[in-house]
Amino acid sequence: MSSLIELRDVSKQFGSQAVLRDITLSVETGKTLVLIGESGCGKSVMMKLMMDLLQPTHGEVAWDGRPIHDRTEKEIVKERLRFGYLFQGAALFDSLTVFENVAFGLRQNRRLHTKQIKQIVRDRLQDVGLDAKAISKKKPAELSGGMRKRVGLARSLALDPEVMLYDEPTTGLDPIMSDVINELIICTRERRNVTSIVVTHDMNTVRKVADRVVMFYPLDRLNSDEKQMIFDGSAAEAFESPDPRVSQFVRGEAGERLQELLAAS
Repeated sequence: MSSLIELRDVSKQFGSQAVLRDITLSVETGKTLVLIGESGCGKSVMMKLMMDLLQPTHGEVAWDGRPIHDRTEKEIVKERLRFGYLFQGAALFDSLTVFENVAFGLRQNRRLHTKQIKQIVRDRLQDVGLDAKAISKKKPAELSGGMRKRVGLARSLALDPEVMLYDEPTTGLDPIMSDVINELIICTRERRNVTSIVVTHDMNTVRKVADRVVMFYPLDRLNSDEKQMIFDGSAAEAFESPDPRVSQFVRGEAGERLQELLAAS
């Protein structure tokens, strides 16, 4: 299986604060990789490194085996269009209608007639279970949280990405709508042969969508010689892991972490 994205000995610091350390990771084409771990351990930073929205302090990121830094800025801008990104809060433009939000990327990056844009917007909204006639003229403030997430996904899919990155796609949603989003992640991968990368704390999402689970641990609780990636395997293996840091996290058990917090207070 070919690797679409590779991180090679990647580290990232913001000033004196180290977030990621010596990460080597490959993302296989057509698979769904789910990244888990406590808040602040660098998961969202890693996704931004994968898209070249951030650059590593050390190491390199490669697309299709070729380091990003070997490309020209023009090449990078063009290749970023291969990526779709569903932000945690959907990140819709408040001043634009649903139609204008979904059409935004098409108008910026494609030379299409108005009729073509309208058809693509209708199709992508239908793909995420929304009626274009009913909501196209609405503003984001008029939508529920679940609807905003789906509009954000439709906007990302409008450009037919090869890779979809989902940052906490079910945060703030009720269990039913969370499952709707999980089903859309699966359908998107199956219908379009999309490679998916998901950052989540939702273990239902992990169980349902993951081909592979990778767990990271906060650097401030590791020794300098300990690896930050503490688990790499299937969802089933994560729930059966003998490592208490992994098993307690995926099962939502306070365990030793509670004692650490009490000792620090």
